[in-house]
Amino acid sequence: MPLSSKLLLIILDGLPWRNWKPFMGNLEGWVQSGEARKWRMRSVLPSTSACCYASIHTGVSPQVHGVTSNEFRMRVSQPDIFSEVTRAGGKTGAVTHSYWSEFFNRYPFDPVRDIEYDEPKGPITHGRFHTMTGYNHTNQMTPSDVDLFATLTRLAEVKGIDYGILHTCTVDSMGHRYGQDCVEMDNALYYLDSALAGFLPRWRDAGYEVIVTADHGQTHRGHHGGHDEEMQDVALYYFGGGEGLASDVLLDQLQLAPSVLTRLGVPVPETMRAKPFLT
Repeated sequence: MPLSSKLLLIILDGLPWRNWKPFMGNLEGWVQSGEARKWRMRSVLPSTSACCYASIHTGVSPQVHGVTSNEFRMRVSQPDIFSEVTRAGGKTGAVTHSYWSEFFNRYPFDPVRDIEYDEPKGPITHGRFHTMTGYNHTNQMTPSDVDLFATLTRLAEVKGIDYGILHTCTVDSMGHRYGQDCVEMDNALYYLDSALAGFLPRWRDAGYEVIVTADHGQTHRGHHGGHDEEMQDVALYYFGGGEGLASDVLLDQLQLAPSVLTRLGVPVPETMRAKPFLT
């Protein structure tokens, strides 16, 4: 049976709530025009990348799935968006950091075997990954956002995925290098918003609902991981026909996975106990 809709989830790593409105002009313009809805969402704790990645897709906290730092990685055991979509007969795609492959397909990541794969019976049907090996303060090792957006678009148009996720570390890496309050970050956000604007209408025209959000926030000094609104709070933009909660409701990151499955028409597993914010 076909799924009831198609959806793409775009994760802009490390973009705090305070920087979406002043710098993401295209996204804000779509909200003003009525083409998108916007909420504030709070991440899990610790507000560290790997912990958030695992929670975004499983709908359970780091204390449950066990990924409690970037250094402690494994194949998570809980049901996730990929596993449930493929179980329902859908095709999934991922254009992300290699951590996502480790959490939801197999661990450890083998750069030759796992950099790109097409596995009809796998939780991730079509995977296109990057490792950022060698990342440091001097060399960010981040792929071009345009290249990542183009790769996801190709999976949508050529492979016919029902659900796809894209994850880019540009903002997070820039923040760790320069901080959030600087000219370098201003320009990075402008180009990211511009790049996204070149692809989002194409995804919508192809019949996809789209969610754009972040995994966590970041302080002006470029830090995250702790219990603080600067580190935890992000924006979430939704393009689609679903009914949502009032715009002033603070969303819980654990609501994201069951909301995605609900929009796709896929049964939500019992482990995802947070109430969907989209119906």
